[in-house]
Amino acid sequence: MTAEPPLQVDSREEIVYLLGEACELEHGLMCEYLYAQFSLKRSTDEGLTPEQLDRVQTWESTFINIIKQEMLHLALATNILTAIGAAPHFERPNLPILSRWYPPDVQIAFLPFGEQALRHFMYLERPEGMALADAEGFARLPAVAALATLDRPVVGVPEQWQTVGHLYRGIEAGLAHLCHRYGEEAVFIGPPAAQAITATFEWEELTAVTDLTSASRAIELIVEQGEGARGDWVESHFGTFVGVLEDFLTMRAADPGFDPARPVEPAFVRLPPDVASGILIEDPLTARVADLCNGLYEVMLQVLCRYYVHHGETPAELETLARTAKHLMNWVMRNLYPVLTTLPIGPSHPGRTAGPTMEIARPAYFVLPHREAAWRIITERLSVMTDACAALAQESRLTALNELAGDLRSMTGDIRTHLDERAASGL
Repeated sequence: MTAEPPLQVDSREEIVYLLGEACELEHGLMCEYLYAQFSLKRSTDEGLTPEQLDRVQTWESTFINIIKQEMLHLALATNILTAIGAAPHFERPNLPILSRWYPPDVQIAFLPFGEQALRHFMYLERPEGMALADAEGFARLPAVAALATLDRPVVGVPEQWQTVGHLYRGIEAGLAHLCHRYGEEAVFIGPPAAQAITATFEWEELTAVTDLTSASRAIELIVEQGEGARGDWVESHFGTFVGVLEDFLTMRAADPGFDPARPVEPAFVRLPPDVASGILIEDPLTARVADLCNGLYEVMLQVLCRYYVHHGETPAELETLARTAKHLMNWVMRNLYPVLTTLPIGPSHPGRTAGPTMEIARPAYFVLPHREAAWRIITERLSVMTDACAALAQESRLTALNELAGDLRSMTGDIRTHLDERAASGL
């Protein structure tokens, strides 16, 4: 084990900068794990024996549990941001993130389930101080050091954290430092009512952050679930990935032809401006499904952002926002994305299917600050998604989308009901 140097955190701006990175990292890890989950085969018709299918389904359940915890970590990091007066941070670079966006050893990319993906996930979730190489295909980027050194920068600046735990421990130490300097009341200035809590999102560990103790408790949970308590990582995400990899390699040794993943590639309808190169979808039907996947992802982030920046909503309206975000993830996206991974990219990529890219086009559009306008925009967007899903369900290969269109129609109605109630009451 190698000791990791302490981060230099001396201002609110630096903590906000680092918490922004933490939110992006949790978000990016969640997307990596979702991609691996959605790449998994789902029936014996895809070349699996019944025993192999049973094992693949067990791995998928494991991934779902980890993804839910990553969502919890993102919510807790966002609560800390809100507590110190900052806005929620749901934006992130589009994947793959192979640039200098983070420290040079930290890279995030879409990989189908397999040895490379599992070793990469282990590397990203490794405990503090553990010497472990990233998976094959990932190489450290050269760092670009500043030519002038400032003793006390007046803006947030990058820190060379090495692991997720290292980043969070730096944030925790920075919060303690600021509380010692200014007092907790001067540091934790954000509204607790604007945070996600257990009563709304059903995680018993999800509590409001109001002081240094509650912030430290949230950070401890994130670190323990990700890399494990100090010296004990067996039940953590890292330890879980170690176990899944050992299981996978055992099955591969017994049957060298065993491949639990579909032949997916991350494929774009149009290349995002922050992605240097990538595969473009040629098949028109696949492009429509991929476009719907991205649209639903964007609406889900809009709904989450509105929950965190709400102003003037009733408790019933906040409950509807939270329920809509959860249902978009658990009902619609979880069932739509595996449909995409069965569809062809096009003739330039024979035998390859499209993997979801979960694109972020314009992050500023996630934050809808004006209540009535926000609810109208969310209603419009859900209505557009419903119509697009219903139209796709008319295709012979996509009749299963009828149920998803019904779910979207119901969510749209829930949001619209609140608008109609306010209009009728003159509010």
